[in-house]
Order: sequence, then C-alpha cells, then structure tokens
Amino acid sequence: MRSTRVAAAPLLMLLLSGCVLGPDNTPPEISLPAKFAEGSKSTNGDVAQTAWWTAFSDKRLTGYVDQGLGQNLDVLQAMERINQAQANVVSAGAGSLPALDLSSSASRSGSKDIGGNAGAASATDPRTSVSGGLSASWFLDLFGLYRRSKEAALANLDAAYASVDVARLSLLSNVVAAYIDARYYQERIKIAQDNLKSRRETLNLTKLQLDAGAASRLDVVQAEGLVNSTLATIPGLETQFRTASHRIATLLALPAGSLVTEMQRGGNQPTARFSPKSGVPADLIRNRPDVRASERQLAAAVANIGVAEAQLYPSITLGGSITPSYVKSGKAEAGLLSWSFGPQLSLPIFDGGALRANLSSSESAAREAHLAWKQTVLDAVEEVENALAAVARDGRTVAALRNTVKSYEEALQLATASYRDGASSLLDVLDAQRQVSTAQESLAQAVQQMAQDYVSLNVAVGGGYAVGKPAPAKVVVAAKN
Repeated sequence: MRSTRVAAAPLLMLLLSGCVLGPDNTPPEISLPAKFAEGSKSTNGDVAQTAWWTAFSDKRLTGYVDQGLGQNLDVLQAMERINQAQANVVSAGAGSLPALDLSSSASRSGSKDIGGNAGAASATDPRTSVSGGLSASWFLDLFGLYRRSKEAALANLDAAYASVDVARLSLLSNVVAAYIDARYYQERIKIAQDNLKSRRETLNLTKLQLDAGAASRLDVVQAEGLVNSTLATIPGLETQFRTASHRIATLLALPAGSLVTEMQRGGNQPTARFSPKSGVPADLIRNRPDVRASERQLAAAVANIGVAEAQLYPSITLGGSITPSYVKSGKAEAGLLSWSFGPQLSLPIFDGGALRANLSSSESAAREAHLAWKQTVLDAVEEVENALAAVARDGRTVAALRNTVKSYEEALQLATASYRDGASSLLDVLDAQRQVSTAQESLAQAVQQMAQDYVSLNVAVGGGYAVGKPAPAKVVVAAKN
C-alpha cells in the first residue's frame, strides 16, 4: 500500500498542475441594429488604412498628418506603454518558473597585541572564512495563479496596442480639425478685409456727398462706425488663426510658433471631394480601437478572477539549498558542506475574509469592465449616428447659404448704385453691407462645420489610424443584430 501511495502522489500532482481556476474569457455580445438610421446595410470592411483626409485634396494637410503620425508625443507615449506591458507579461509569468540564486562571501579577521596594554585581549592568528550558497525554488502552479496572471498581462498588452491606435485616431481628428479651424479663421479674416474695403469706399462716397450737400454728418458718422466695427473684429480672428496654427504645431511635436508663417501663405477652406461610408454598427466592434481596448481590458479583468480564486487554495513550493564553507585559522583549516531539500506548503486558514473580499472585488471589476465595454460600443454607435445626421444635412445648409450670399451681394450692388444716384439713403447701403457680411460669415462657418462633420464621421467609424503601419490583428467579437 505504501508503494501505491508513493506512485500515486506524482500522478495527483500532475493532474492538479493542469487545474486553472476562474472563468475562461468569452467574447462579449451586444444587440445592435442591422444598420444606422441614416446609413446603408453594406458593411465597411476594414477601414483602418483608409486615408480619408486625402478627400480634402490639400497637400499641406496631408503632409501634416503624415508628420504627426510619425512624431506625435501622445502616440509615442502610448508606444512606451506597450513596452511596459510587454515587461509585465514576463514579470507575470516568472513566478511559475524555477528560480536559482547563487551567493558567496569571504572575510579575513584577526587581532594583534601592539604592546603596553596589560588588559588587552590576547592576539589571535589571522582567520580566513569563505562560504557560498546555491538555492533553488519552484512554485508549483497547481491552481493557475501565474497562468491567469500571465493571461491578464497578455490581455493588457493587447489593450496597450489598441491604445496606440486610439492615440493615432485622436491625432488624426485633432490635426485635421485644427487645420480646418485655421483655414476657417483665414477665410473670416479675408471676408472682414473685403468688407472693410467696401465700407471704406462707402465712407469716402458719403464724405463726397456731404461736401456736395447730398448727405448729412450723421451719415458720415454711421459709415465711420461700420468701418471701425469691422476693424475691431480682425485682431480677434487673427488670434484665433494663430491659436489653431499653434495647436497643429504642438500636435506635430514642434514649438507652437513653428507653422504660423507657413500657414499664413493661405489656402482655401477644406471641402471633402467624396462622401464617407458609415458601414453598419457591427463594423465598429472590429474597426474602433477604443472598443477593442475595452474588450481586452475586460479579458484581463476576467483573468484576474482566476488569480484571486487561486489564492484561496494551498500553494506548494519545492526548494533546496547547498551551502559550502571553508575556514582557515593559522595552520588549522576546516570545511563543511551542508544541504537541504524539501517542499513548503502554505495553506490560508484564517485571514479575516481578505482573500474572499479580493475575489468579490475581482468579480465586480469584471462586471464593471463588461458594462464599460457595452458603454463604449453604444457611445461609438451614437457618435456615428450623430455624424451621419450632420453630414446628410450640411450640404443643404451650405447650398442655401451660397444662394443667400449671392442674393445679398446683388442687393448691395443695387443699393450702392441707387445711393450714388441719390434714389436711396445711406441706411439702405449700410444694411445691405451688414447682410452681406453676416451671410458670408455664416457660409464660412457652414463650410467649416461640414468639414468637421466629415472628420467626425470618419473618426467615429474608426478610419485611418493604421495608415503608414501594418494593420494590427483584430479581436473578433460577436454582435447580435
């Protein structure tokens, strides 16, 4: 019977070594509609390498985007977090591997009588001591403590890779948005300068009519007021233009003022040359890096349940050591070799409920991570729906405002001609100038908004973040239609 028990012990340990506690991670699911409210039923496929910003046909913008993807500091910081996560994977799995430590020490001691000191201790011969030690230990991961730890670390590594993609997508959004803003403020400055020229011409005409007795001092003062109010708007617009240019430079990891001169060379307001595709809601689970990062964080949280559960069970560590020592004192010398080997058992019996509380906390964290994943998916769907609704209507707004500008410009021409002929008052001209200015500013703002909504839609569907680098492996997660 004794030999049977001895033979069965390694078999039992082998069986236990394959036991991994805690739930296995399964892809989360969420119910999503078959299509967006204002989208089509055709899937987008992989849009990670779609350079959607080239639709603006702006070489300077494309150059800024390429430069930012290569040197943006937020992206580089996210890449450093990948290195940290890779190191954590090694650290998480190291505890289940055998450990070997080597140590050694040496010393020489003695005492010498230097004379004249009757109470001093007797002199001793020099003594040389040398010792060493070799110790080994191996934690038997019977319940998957370190296997689950490494599983969680690998999931966090995947999340770190996805976080780089999140940073790249955010960079695309910020650079293009800042560029659109800069061009918008340049357009506003141009409108203000054109209006200033027109209003100065009106002021000069009014002064001539005042000299001819066909206008009053009140007319001149009103015309001067409109000129000065136009002058007052230009500095603020110039400040906004510089602020947007500074933002672009900072995103490109350059000093803030680096691009102002280059941006001042001018350019038209960006307008997309083709319409973006929204795909279907299920595409977001594959294409949105923030959704993938959230899913990997959920996987790590599930693995941590197994780590917490394994801590409730006994742990066995096999250990051993060899310690040689050598001592020489005078002509006498001696050596000793000692060794030890055996298992160490640790069994948690009473800990005041700390381990159970840790398990409950891990389970709650996993449920929270699952809810966070659902929230991330639903937020992504909302962003696409909002952007789709805006993009579908922006064109109508811009077209109507273009017609409005044409109408008011014609009205201004007629009012000015009538004023020159003395058939209408200066007030009609000033009102017409205000209407033209307001309509032009509204048109510029609508063009800006149309471009920003185009950016928002492409970012919302997760497009373009992998341009310039190989597309990372995607996590396939099920979605219910």
